[in-house]
Amino acid sequence: MFSLNISGEAAASLAGYVNGGADENALGDIFSWKLNFSAGTSAVKGVVNLNLTPAAQPVAIDEAYMGLSFGRADIEAGLRKLTWGRADSFGPLDVINPTDYSDMTRMGDGLRDGGILKIPRPLVRASYRIGSSAAIEGVFVPNFEPDRFAQTGRWVPADESASLPVDVPDTAALDYAQWGVRFTASLAGATDIGVQYFHGRLARAAVLTVYPPLSLTPSHITRAYNSYHQIGVDWAGILFGCNLRAEAAANITEDRMGSDGGVYNPFLAWSFGFDRDVFWGINIKAQCSETIRLLDERTNDYALFDIEADRDVTETLVIAAVSKKFFHDELEAGVTVLWGLEGKDFLLIPSVVWTKGAVRAELSGGIFGGARDGQFGQYGDNSFIKAAMKYTF
Repeated sequence: MFSLNISGEAAASLAGYVNGGADENALGDIFSWKLNFSAGTSAVKGVVNLNLTPAAQPVAIDEAYMGLSFGRADIEAGLRKLTWGRADSFGPLDVINPTDYSDMTRMGDGLRDGGILKIPRPLVRASYRIGSSAAIEGVFVPNFEPDRFAQTGRWVPADESASLPVDVPDTAALDYAQWGVRFTASLAGATDIGVQYFHGRLARAAVLTVYPPLSLTPSHITRAYNSYHQIGVDWAGILFGCNLRAEAAANITEDRMGSDGGVYNPFLAWSFGFDRDVFWGINIKAQCSETIRLLDERTNDYALFDIEADRDVTETLVIAAVSKKFFHDELEAGVTVLWGLEGKDFLLIPSVVWTKGAVRAELSGGIFGGARDGQFGQYGDNSFIKAAMKYTF
């Protein structure tokens, strides 16, 4: 039987910066729409999700794909957002879609719904259900796109600023194709496991300053995206009333000896998180994610020429949130903190959310602090207050 579904949301938001300053995006989106269309039968479906933002790009495709079902098998092709792994956000196994960091006022929204910050990618996905509790899927992405950062305005990160010409590769070529395979299963005792392999490109660029022969004056900067292989596992379960989630991955780059200064060393990555309702209706949620660079002693041997010479061996991010609901769960107050351990910096996001049926109103803020050379501390002058309202239909 054929079915047609139309849904979406109308939203308005306004952001003001504590320290003021001119910015073409200072007031946020002000008004935006999302329109979602899906149509099909039990054997075939089509999905088109649109973002309409008059203040920025008028119409943007969030997702658009076709899907076919053959019994236990499914195949999809088009522009998609996928989530791999069990982590709530920024997990090491979530490698299919790059992340949009061009507007840090959206970070709180992204922590609540990871799909908001994902950049859709053209891909082909095939899956096969094994019994009632297991599945295997494969994904092919014909090209590559890195994480997205602002190029102008207040959200340009320090390591994206360049006074020299920048040589950027053509990542739309088939040479940058990526692919992966993932197996998931649900076991007894509300336990879920996953195993995956992925071959692609690191979203963080390898940036090199190039000097002409016999010259101490740099001529340009090259930006490369290193190839790597990832083998990862994840687990989710319930223990002592806590919802637990864990991921671990080995990322093998082409610098297997640690001596190539233009390529990132192999590294391990892991995350562990939990959430639990405690006393007085308070909910707590926490996650720790870390990468550990291997062969660091070789990096030191080539310190003058290695892109990782000035980086810590580990990079650790802690995300913690505390929230409580009031008035029959219509009002929720909470605070979330993102803390970079090595960078000694943080982002604090307090919020108050009122929900009544299909209407949601939120007052939130973003307070950046800590070391000025940290991931969050570099935005110390960009603390903001944001008001938003959304109607879902």
